[in-house]
Amino acid sequence: MLKHSFTFLCLLVLAGCAQVPENKVDERDPLQSINRPLYDFNMDILDAYILRPVAVGYVEVTPVPVRNGIVNFTDNISAPVDMINAGLQGKAGNAGVSLARFLVNSTVGVFGIFDVASSLGLELVDEDFGQTLGVWGVGDGAYIMLPAMGPTTARNLTGDVVDNFVLPEIALTTPQTILVFALKAVEARAALIPQEGLLNDSLDPYLFVKDIYFQRQLYELYDGNPPIKEEPEDFDEDFLESL
Repeated sequence: MLKHSFTFLCLLVLAGCAQVPENKVDERDPLQSINRPLYDFNMDILDAYILRPVAVGYVEVTPVPVRNGIVNFTDNISAPVDMINAGLQGKAGNAGVSLARFLVNSTVGVFGIFDVASSLGLELVDEDFGQTLGVWGVGDGAYIMLPAMGPTTARNLTGDVVDNFVLPEIALTTPQTILVFALKAVEARAALIPQEGLLNDSLDPYLFVKDIYFQRQLYELYDGNPPIKEEPEDFDEDFLESL
């Protein structure tokens, strides 16, 4: 879903201005000659002049309870998407949890502003159609860098298009949709401010972000229990869970 794109856009634009060395061919990234310039645009223009300044100001003026409410609200809007995809993946239990979360938080939680469901043991279940396609055996396809939206793959881009046709998101007016989009983007960027040092220290930020993106997709596809594989240097499971 779009919320993943926001998070990885932030990973993309946070990386420092290191010189990019010549790299071996990466079969996952056949469009690298196009992706790298788009990466530079996202990093040097969008983050430097727009996203980071806005995120810093947002953190300074927005109380933590208000930020939490914004996150809860945007998560609640996506709950029907989580429910449908969990069902398509054969995860009846997760589908039930997502439905229950939506009903509880939309009513007792005042349109999702308060995450009452989690206090009842109904933890967030994050599913999207990109994951559904993965469960069905569809491969990642080409790695794609989108202007403003950041990294994705052919499979996940297709999944995002499908997910965005699911209610209640299509019930929003255009201004409401833009507002939700902006809130997700700013909150995702703000959440990664403490990680700037780690990302800036990477030798090749483009490759670093790409590797972390694929690690995260694998992590989500296997519901937090991917096949044992060496993690990227200096990255741990707790940080993957925070994205």
